[in-house]
Amino acid sequence: MVVNAYILIQTEVGKAADVARAIADVAGVSLAEDVTGPYDVIVRAEAQNVDELGQLVVAKVQKISGITRTLTCPVVHI
Repeated sequence: MVVNAYILIQTEVGKAADVARAIADVAGVSLAEDVTGPYDVIVRAEAQNVDELGQLVVAKVQKISGITRTLTCPVVHI
């Protein structure tokens, strides 16, 4: 079963556009946009399972320069 999630990202001041562009190239990311509000970038991601989603966030997304904090919100179907 495929797991979809939104990743809410806070960045260093002035880095949102750069972070969004860099994340857009990561495998498993279907959308990355810089936004206003408490978060600077919102990402839509997809993985084959929760473990793969965790690896995507920790090993790929969080390693991008300019990111200060992430919050991963898996999509649920009720």
